[in-house]
Amino acid sequence: MSGESAWRPGDAHADAASMLRVDQAGEYGATRIYAGQLAVLGEGHPAARLISRMAAQEQRHLSHFDAMMVARGVRPTALQPFWHVAGHALGAATALIGPSAAMACTAAIEDEIDAHYSEQLDALGEADPPLSAAIADFQADEREHRAAAVAAGAEDAFGYPLLYAAIRAGCRAAIELSKRI
Repeated sequence: MSGESAWRPGDAHADAASMLRVDQAGEYGATRIYAGQLAVLGEGHPAARLISRMAAQEQRHLSHFDAMMVARGVRPTALQPFWHVAGHALGAATALIGPSAAMACTAAIEDEIDAHYSEQLDALGEADPPLSAAIADFQADEREHRAAAVAAGAEDAFGYPLLYAAIRAGCRAAIELSKRI
């Protein structure tokens, strides 16, 4: 992540709204990535069971953040239509490369989201217990997804270091854009 945080002390409501907006966008993107992977691999593929389980957890996260946004009157990112297409395309593209590339995608994104959630938890402190609790809960799932992806062969993907770095960079860019737009 960049050295400058978008969340400034002193405006807890704006900070929480920005956090919620970007977190909802991220969970939405994750559901689209897994949908793209499953569309290519198919339900019968050995990796599909793991991907489906992770997708269900991401859907639970998304539903929770959707409800929090409605309750707090927070608008979603204006980029959601773009994330709809981009997420599915990223999932499909990595699955087309192969199951290990699909798992590399998960490992890269979950590493970035873990760091992002840690930054948010540090910034929130005690300012918003419901949001902090959701982030901490979902962060544990994201860490499990990363470990499962590595165990399923993420690091065996062709060009793993380059693929991993490119996906993490894209994830960082998506986070920064969704905070603001």
